[in-house]
Amino acid sequence: MWKWLFTTIDMSFVGLFLSGAVLFLNSLMLLGKADGKSVGIFNLFVGSIQIIIPFYLLISSDQNNWELYNIAAIFLFGLTYLYVGVTFLKGLDGSGLGWFCLWVAIVAVVYTVTSIIHFHDVVNALTWGMWAFLWSLFFVINTLKKNIDEYLGKVAFVQSWVTLTIPALLYFLGVWNTPIVVQIWTYVLILSFVYFAVSFVKTRVSFKVVQGSNPRSS
Repeated sequence: MWKWLFTTIDMSFVGLFLSGAVLFLNSLMLLGKADGKSVGIFNLFVGSIQIIIPFYLLISSDQNNWELYNIAAIFLFGLTYLYVGVTFLKGLDGSGLGWFCLWVAIVAVVYTVTSIIHFHDVVNALTWGMWAFLWSLFFVINTLKKNIDEYLGKVAFVQSWVTLTIPALLYFLGVWNTPIVVQIWTYVLILSFVYFAVSFVKTRVSFKVVQGSNPRSS
């Protein structure tokens, strides 16, 4: 069982590493620096991997509740990337994707609370809280049709590094769970939340200024 558990953790961090690449490209697309269709292809590629891996883990696991809990988290990412990829490539209306992202955001809140209450893991809780926020923004942009591309692009860019790419690299280097890294990363995630809040306020103020400068039509 322990061998299987470590295999699951290893594969999860490989998935996080690839997810960092996807979110990085998606952020550049939102910021107008990458083509949506080319980014959509990479979403499909990584999304397929993030579906195959958990299916393999599901079949080979003992299927107790916490094993299924960890495997389900990988599916959340895989299904999101597949849905995003198809939406980009086919030019579909994003409302369905947005509602799916809202559902995932609610599930991510449950993972956030579980990380605090059951696992007592502050870093994991902050990370899941960030992902819940990110998926919520995808609901806002796709279903509510709010023009927050630039803000969402900034949030996605930061999260691609602080919640995915760098943690995965630190795990590969064997230092992720050391006390000093846990302490540093707690501060990094908190500061990221502060940046998101400040950036949101600036975006709101800028939007109001632009609106106020437009002459009223008679």
